[in-house]
Amino acid sequence: MPNKHGDFIWYELLTTDPDAAADFYGSVLGWEVNDSGQAGMDYRLLSIGDTNIGGMMALTSESLEAGMRPVWLGYIGVNDVDATIGAITAAGGTVRMPATDIPGVGRLALLADPQGAGFYVMRGAIEATSTAFSTTEPGHCSWNELSTSDLRAALDFYGARFGWEKGDVMDMGALGDYQFITQGGRTIGAMMARPPDSPPPMWTYYFRVSDIDAAAASARTGGAHILHGPCEVPGGDRILIGSDPQGALFALVGRRPGGEPR
Repeated sequence: MPNKHGDFIWYELLTTDPDAAADFYGSVLGWEVNDSGQAGMDYRLLSIGDTNIGGMMALTSESLEAGMRPVWLGYIGVNDVDATIGAITAAGGTVRMPATDIPGVGRLALLADPQGAGFYVMRGAIEATSTAFSTTEPGHCSWNELSTSDLRAALDFYGARFGWEKGDVMDMGALGDYQFITQGGRTIGAMMARPPDSPPPMWTYYFRVSDIDAAAASARTGGAHILHGPCEVPGGDRILIGSDPQGALFALVGRRPGGEPR
């Protein structure tokens, strides 16, 4: 069935070195990286098996001069891009890239929520179903996490625009609540208050691996700077957060082989 309004449908890496990033993520996540065939631009597709998970492209010199740095961004599917832009700007969000049509792909825009976290909205050109997000499949994004300066405002903002609802909540002590979010009855990620001295509000995307320790070793060998983990989280998974060789924040989630502690 087609994706619903508010589903995460695509993930995109903006980087300073697509060739090096392709080698790094291919080693860590097993992705194949291929040219998209889009005329006039070097846009590469990231795939696992026969499934496209996302894309990758180089940051332009203009973007770098404006202060943009390598980053992962998520795409949220919507029924009407222009109507969504209007609703988001009316609620205090901003437009970072105006609505653009890409032949054969769809209409999209890059926006930011009122606290400054960036994301795309998109309406695909065809009624295909994206499976880029999966809570169980290795190589897919398995968790979407927002760190924000105003948790209550963010929950209201995304809930009103995309139909997301509050799920369970986990008390993290001094860090406050870790609020799970659901879309159509499925848990898709969580939101949390931005810890002091942490990066500005942003989304972090956790990609699933079949062996978290092997993936961590590959990331280190490939030149990543590991910021956190691997460490166990409720449910038995382990997570890792790092900075890739070009400086983009990335996250991994997975278990040790057999799912048992070593």
